[in-house]
Amino acid sequence: MDSFEWNKIAGAVLFAMLVVMGLRQVNEIVNHEPEVAEKGWQVPGVEATETAAEAPKEEPLAVLLAKGSAEDGAKVFKKCLACHTIEQGGANKVGPNLYNTVGNHFAHMEGFSYSEALKSHGGTWGYEEMDHWLASPRSYIPGNKMGFAGLPDGQDRANVILYLAANAANPPPLPEPPPEAPAEEPADEATPADGAAPADGAAPADGAVPAEEAAPAPAPQG
Repeated sequence: MDSFEWNKIAGAVLFAMLVVMGLRQVNEIVNHEPEVAEKGWQVPGVEATETAAEAPKEEPLAVLLAKGSAEDGAKVFKKCLACHTIEQGGANKVGPNLYNTVGNHFAHMEGFSYSEALKSHGGTWGYEEMDHWLASPRSYIPGNKMGFAGLPDGQDRANVILYLAANAANPPPLPEPPPEAPAEEPADEATPADGAAPADGAAPADGAVPAEEAAPAPAPQG
C-alpha cells in the first residue's frame, strides 16, 4: 500500500474524530442546564421566607424597670466601682461620684473635670437618658471621657438605674409600663333565624312535637 492510500486513511480517521468532537460540543450546548442561584423548589405565588432567626425585641424600659430591683443593680454596679463611688459625700475617682445622679442635671458633681461634650449637652439624667448612656456612652454623647463600653443587656441597665435612683435625694417617679392589650371577648352566639332549627339543648318551639330521646353516646374508653 503506497503513501497516498495511507494519507487517505489518516485523513478519514482525523475527519471522523473531528465530527465526533463537534457532535459532543453541540450536545453539551443543547443539553446545558443553567446553574440555580438558590437550591430548593420555588412554588409560584409563594414568597421565600427568611430562615435566619430574628433577634428578640427588647421590652420597653418602663417594663424592665417594673420587673427589676435595686438589689440586682448593686451586683451589676460592682463593675463600676473601679471608677466611681456612689455613697453620699464619696470621693471622685477616675469618674465622678454618682450619688444623686438620677434626676439631676448633666455634669452636676462639683470638683470633677467633666468633658466639654458632657458639660455642653444640657438636660437632666432621666430614666431614658440614663438607659441610653449605660447602653453606649460613646454613642450617646460622642467625645466624652467615659471609657466603658456599655451594658448590652436591657435588664442589667434597668437594675443599675434602679440602684442609682435608690441613691438619689429626689429621683423622678418611675415611668408607667404600657397597658396590656385586652383579651379578645368570645363572639355572641347567633340567634337562629325564623323557621331555623334550634341549636342543641334549646327548648322546642310552642306546639312542636319533641323528638324521641336519643340513646346516650358511649363513654370514651380510657
